[in-house]
Amino acid sequence: MATVKKPLMIFDGDCNFCRYFIGWWEKATGTLVDYAPSQEVGDNFPEIAKERFDGSIQLVVPEGNIYDGAEAVFRALAYARNWRWLLWLYQKAPGAAPVTEWMYSWVAEHRQGLSRWTRWLWKRSLARRRDV
Repeated sequence: MATVKKPLMIFDGDCNFCRYFIGWWEKATGTLVDYAPSQEVGDNFPEIAKERFDGSIQLVVPEGNIYDGAEAVFRALAYARNWRWLLWLYQKAPGAAPVTEWMYSWVAEHRQGLSRWTRWLWKRSLARRRDV
């Protein structure tokens, strides 16, 4: 198992929708979390099946735990002081975890179509990110 010195969010680098939101999360977490496409670093984590990379983001933390889906999002954002409340809500509010995981799964299954909507709704901010 590969180890990381700080949290590493692994995402589908071929997904425009994913790259857009990774860009937003990078701004939120600054240098506290690293981000890398699964196409570049996936082989370093043989314990994560390729299908998991295809279906969801993966957060690898220095303690060795791996999180995916909505939990990975909230755990990564929790490194940024202003967003810690989301992880607390996910962990403590009744029904929050299953609802947000369902929402994450739905979005992941429809991300190609949602990418078009995202481009249409936020085209100005997307235009500033040349890699999207």
